[in-house]
Amino acid sequence: MARKDKQKPRRGAVPLERLRTFGDPALKQQANPVTVFDSRLVKLAETMLAVMHREEGVGLAAPQIGVLSRMIVWHHPEDENEEYVFVNPRIVSMSEERSLAGEGCLSVPGCTVEVERANEVRIAAQNLEGVEFEADAAGLIARILQHEIDHLDGRLIVDRAAPEERRRVLKELRERAIESGT
Repeated sequence: MARKDKQKPRRGAVPLERLRTFGDPALKQQANPVTVFDSRLVKLAETMLAVMHREEGVGLAAPQIGVLSRMIVWHHPEDENEEYVFVNPRIVSMSEERSLAGEGCLSVPGCTVEVERANEVRIAAQNLEGVEFEADAAGLIARILQHEIDHLDGRLIVDRAAPEERRRVLKELRERAIESGT
C-alpha cells in the first residue's frame, strides 16, 4: 500500500529487486505457502522491508517483487521503525462494519482507488521462525493488512474498485503507458 505522505528515501540504499507494477503477471498469481523457515526467508524479509522503505510504502507483499510466496511486510503508519513481517497470513475474521477510502498501491503507481474494506480484522500468521500467532487490527492498519493479503491472492486495488472507478483507472494507466511508450 502506498503512503500518502512522501518522505525522503533512506540514504545509502543499495539496488534491490525490481518492484513489479500493473501488467506484470506475477501480480495476478496466487502466492504459495511458505514451508521452509530459514536464513533465505529472513533475507527475503529484509529485502522486502528495504524495497518498501525505498518506494515509500507502508506495506509490501512478496509478489510485488516477483516472489510468489505468502509473506507480507508493513510498518506502523505513524512510526516507520515499527516494522512487521507476517508469513502465511490469512484473515480469520472481519467486522461487518465496512468503510470506503482511497487507497494507493506501489504496484499501481500514481493512482488512488476508492476501496471498501472491513474496519476490523483478525489475522492468523507465522513469524520468521514459523511460530504461529494471531493479531487484531482496526482502522488504517486493518486496511493495510487486507490490501497486502489481497496481493497474495493475485488481487489489486483496481480489482476491488467499482466498475466506473475501474474503467477510469485503467484508462489512466493506458494513457500513461502510451505517453511513455511502454
